[in-house]
Amino acid sequence: MSERQPSPDLGSAPELISRRAPLLVFSGQSNKPLAEAICQNLGIPLGLSRTEKFTNDNLIVRYEESLREGDVFIVQTFSTPVSDSIMELLMMIDAAKSASAGRVTAVIPYYSYARSDKKDSPRISIAGRLVADLLQEAGADRVLTMTLHAPQVHGFFKVPVDHLSADSVLSQHFRSCVDDPHEAVVLAPDAGSIKRAAGIAHRLDAGLAMVDKQRISDTEVSPRALIGDVKDRTVFIVDDEVSTAGSLIETVGIARSMGAKDVYVGVTHGVYTGPAIERIAQLDVTQVASTNTVLVSDEKIKAAGGKLAVLDVAPHFANAIRNIHSGESVSTLFS
Repeated sequence: MSERQPSPDLGSAPELISRRAPLLVFSGQSNKPLAEAICQNLGIPLGLSRTEKFTNDNLIVRYEESLREGDVFIVQTFSTPVSDSIMELLMMIDAAKSASAGRVTAVIPYYSYARSDKKDSPRISIAGRLVADLLQEAGADRVLTMTLHAPQVHGFFKVPVDHLSADSVLSQHFRSCVDDPHEAVVLAPDAGSIKRAAGIAHRLDAGLAMVDKQRISDTEVSPRALIGDVKDRTVFIVDDEVSTAGSLIETVGIARSMGAKDVYVGVTHGVYTGPAIERIAQLDVTQVASTNTVLVSDEKIKAAGGKLAVLDVAPHFANAIRNIHSGESVSTLFS
């Protein structure tokens, strides 16, 4: 249960009361610290809600304040346990609509099922689309997310989707890691990441390189060559997420074999499942940075031997929520 904070000084945030509908932000259980940080940036308290689990493993969600005609934003990232996180969000959306909320926006910092974006083998579900259908059926009027693994997932929704980017945060972090970013190289771990890596390289005025991979089987991909020059240069590896860190090991290995001096890693989503933390602790990198779209526990940070860094994207989500609420453009936040 979240605690109601003191009422904000409305004079310090006049844009938040410019609309007749009150702005209300609530959080599921998956990443409450991010929701609290978003509210702190907005200058409003986190809404009061409660989620409980019965002995039969069923969930119940309950709002403990009025939502009538409110502009409701529900923050819930799809992290472990993912199925519980999705079900809780569906129930919170449904309960908000039943409580006469004026509009409900699902704020999903990490949409994990974006990886399931196509039918690449027989008799499987395109779960990214299925989850999108469930969110809309529950009553979501809008979705706000960050760095989808596959951009086409955006098209799975029939409601408006605002797709934020963490590239400015990662670029700023990389710039602080070296004296002269111009001497560094941004490395894309595969062809699918080259566009994003090129954008960050442009922000930093740095070089660009890419790992060329070949598919060995339906489930296995192996690096074949590195396109670009990384010898005696600081390398910034960028990707959308780190899960088990298996691909990261391969990318770091080929960069080191080609003479990279220092290696930094920057990703939007630090999922860190299975052996990831142990692998990162032993990995020949200076640092692995992720944003706080996924909650990274103090235990994981400690176990990684000081190699993990967490970057704050709460201001990005707060600005997007503010613009959505006031009817302003979200795309202006990317300029």
